[in-house]
Order: sequence, then structure tokens, then C-alpha cells
Amino acid sequence: MNYCGAKRIPFVFICDFKKENLLLYEISELEEEGIYLQTSCFSNLPKKSKKKEFYFDKEPIRLERYQKGFSIVYDAIQRGDTFLLNLTYPTKIETNLTLKEVFDHSKAKYKLLFKDQFVVFSPEPFIRIKGNSISSYPMKGTIDAGIENAQHELLNNIKEVSEHNTIVDLIRNDLSMVAKKVRVEELRYVERIKTHEKELLQTSSKISGELPDDWRSRIGDVIFKLLPAGSTSGAPKKKTLEIIKEAEGYDRGFFTGVFGYFDGENMDSAVMIRFIEKQGDQLIFKSGGGVTSFSECKQEYVELIDKVYVPIS
Repeated sequence: MNYCGAKRIPFVFICDFKKENLLLYEISELEEEGIYLQTSCFSNLPKKSKKKEFYFDKEPIRLERYQKGFSIVYDAIQRGDTFLLNLTYPTKIETNLTLKEVFDHSKAKYKLLFKDQFVVFSPEPFIRIKGNSISSYPMKGTIDAGIENAQHELLNNIKEVSEHNTIVDLIRNDLSMVAKKVRVEELRYVERIKTHEKELLQTSSKISGELPDDWRSRIGDVIFKLLPAGSTSGAPKKKTLEIIKEAEGYDRGFFTGVFGYFDGENMDSAVMIRFIEKQGDQLIFKSGGGVTSFSECKQEYVELIDKVYVPIS
């Protein structure tokens, strides 16, 4: 990444949650490798398949399994080992859509289809770099838009406020490792997400800073200092990652990793949430949400299930 950045060679990168599997492609390699993506500044979309009626059924983990992991996390919070942890689990799904059809017809800011192995339709940017300005956009806080006074409830819920403020502070500290003049430009603005079942409201913030002039020759160093994404791990990051491993009991793989595009001058990237993976003949949807001292187990379990959707209308 540093070499390509220094030479101004455009590339796409895909990195798993644990930072153990980093894939790097020049643009000419993407189609041959079966990799298609869409960001705010680049796309290599294949010929779109015909839209069709579809079904989408989900088989979430049992509440008892979620309660076991939630208890591990909550006990760690009470000990002071973590303040916020993003707890995730896999959900079995059945649909008549192929991964390519999900990619073709889903509506999201960021999309990635990787070799018929997994598809991502993410609403959450990771970092954007334009000129020497770097910005991150953590997304934390979700509510069913159909609930009465949903936006008011979301913006004034003590758990959601605590969760979001914690992650904003974490991202501000993360950006301070690579940038100067770090500041919160927008705090807790609301975005509407349409799904095949319902609409969701989610809150995001924008945190920005200034990179040194030579950041392109160190672009790999910059990215890896910020990984894994704070919004999909928690705070403090190092200890929280240990607790995630104990509580979840499965391998996230590329889920909650990041992918991005460098055009030779600027960078755009996304967090790999809203994620469907093929495991043999089975499709697995991975989802989760942030747990804090204000969390209630049943509500967090419902949020995990609400996030199992395809944004196709």
C-alpha cells in the first residue's frame, strides 16, 4: 500500500477484522478476480441482473446463546475492562437471490461483491481522505423508524447517547495517532436506512483532522493504525478485542473489516457491515450492535435481528 501510494498507483484494498488477511488489487485486476465494488468515487459495476420478486427468511441464534455472550460483555463492563463493545453473531438466512443479485439491486453508499463468496451493502464510511484532510464517520445508534416519535426517542435515549459519545471519543483518539487538528465537525446526525422489511433511523458523526503532506507514501501505515474500526470493536480497543473473542465464539472473517479505493490522490473506504457470506450451501448474515452499561439484553438481541435485512424495495 505504501509503495502504490508513493507511486500514485490506484488500488482497491480489502482487510479482515483481525488484520490478518489483507488483499490488494490494481484496478485492472478486479474484474478478472471477480471483484466488484461501489464507493462514492469509484465503481466497476457488472451488467445488472433482472430484478425479481424475492423471499428472505432468517433464523437468528436463540436468545439463550445471545444472553450468554451478553453476560460476558456486561460483566466485563462492570469490572471496567470495557466501556463499549460491539457484540455480533451469525444468522442463517434463506433467499432466492444470489449474492450477485443482492449486490445488483441493493441500495447502499458502499457495495462489494467478492468472488461469489460474500457481499457487502454498507451504509457506513470508514475514512475518507481528500487532499490532506482525513474524516471518519462512525455510525452508532439504531431505531425502527415506524416507532412513534422515533427520531426523538433515538436522540434522547441515554444508552444510545452514551454509546455514540463513547465511539466518537474513541475515533477522535484514533485519528489523533495519524493526524493533527482533530475535531468533531458534526455530532449525531440522523440518517434513514430503507430495508425490505422496514425503515431504520441511525445516528452518525463526522470527525476530521489534517494529515502531513507525505501521507500517500505511508498510506498503509495510516490505515493499519486505525484498524480495526472503532465502531465495530469498542473501547478501549485492545482489551475489548480480547473480550469479543471470548463472548462471540466464532470467527468474524471479513465481516466488520474494511474495504476501500485509492485513486492515486484521494482515499474512500467503508466498514464491512450488512454482510452476507456463503458457507457451503448455506448463506450467513452477520450483524450486531454496541453494548454499554445502559444496555438491556432483549433490546440488543432485537437490534441484532433488525439489522438482518437487504436494502431492496
